Amino acid sequence: MRDRVVAVSGPGRVELVEQDVPALPEGGFRVETLFSGVSAGTELSFVKGTNPYLNVTWNAALGLFQPGEASTPYPVTRLGYMQVGRVVESRTPAVAVGAVGAMTYGHRSGYVADPLAERFVPLPDDLDPMLGVYVAHMGPICANGVLHAAADLCGTDVRSLGDGVRGRRVAVVGSGVVALLTALFAKRHGAASVVVLDPTPQRRAVAEALGLETLDPDADDPAVVLKTRWHHAAGDRGADVVFQCRGQAWALHLALRLLRPQGTVIDLAFYQAGADAVRFGEEFHHNGLSLRCAQIGRVPRGLAPVWDRERLSAETIELLRQYGDQIRKHLVTAVEPLAEAPRVLTDLAERRRSELQVIFTG
Repeated sequence: MRDRVVAVSGPGRVELVEQDVPALPEGGFRVETLFSGVSAGTELSFVKGTNPYLNVTWNAALGLFQPGEASTPYPVTRLGYMQVGRVVESRTPAVAVGAVGAMTYGHRSGYVADPLAERFVPLPDDLDPMLGVYVAHMGPICANGVLHAAADLCGTDVRSLGDGVRGRRVAVVGSGVVALLTALFAKRHGAASVVVLDPTPQRRAVAEALGLETLDPDADDPAVVLKTRWHHAAGDRGADVVFQCRGQAWALHLALRLLRPQGTVIDLAFYQAGADAVRFGEEFHHNGLSLRCAQIGRVPRGLAPVWDRERLSAETIELLRQYGDQIRKHLVTAVEPLAEAPRVLTDLAERRRSELQVIFTG
């Protein structure tokens, strides 16, 4: 028996290869893939050759990129982290045959897993299993961004995911999947206002279809618009918190301009080309702003283990219960068989095709 696996053998070279299925060890289980979502920013960085792991060494002990051998050299055979699988064999009482769950094993037709080393998040029966692609990793990325906003305001005394957005004015820069799920988290948890800013009309239309307000940053200066509207006190105008979700320098510069004095940008973006155009001598300096990177590899300091990956996945399931029909209708823009993955990923990387969320089946 063999599994089909999406592999990137070099920049612009994506292929579907076959691998022998390993024997099922005692304590392990095997899943058959139902759905596999594409995280375009991360995955296309491997297809385009722009991911730093391809070119330098990541020293995990020091938290530094250093000259040396690539930490993830080509061929890359574990691409993606948004999978839903059905258990077809099991040698552990912890995971039953027939169970459907969210995992993070990359684009492939099946996988043998160890429940002690890898997460399997069972999906509830009332959730569309296709939406399960967001449960293990992508949704927690967005929930963790909102959690960072809560920690910025409450320190270690965070009781709810809404502690950083409830009753506050929130701006979200970008309208990709991360931005839109983050905006929905803020809306769900009681933000007074949520405004999504993106220059792409089609993506703003999706945000509006999800019930979110939008602004075009290429029209009237959105910083002037929002700072005129959002008035706190004399000399104190702007967003309470901005979630920056687009990995381009202009987007970070805009996020800083939207903030009220002493506000915080929660940054979820991946700057593959750096951020040379960010002018830290302007609003960042004069308004005493803060920039806080929220990465799924860690929750805010002092909040573990209460706020762990399992809790963030549970928060994602509740978000999907509330907005699942809208997300399925408006965010998922393409569903393709796994056999088409090389063509789809190459087309996306070379900008011959534009999609918000691609999901592979089988």
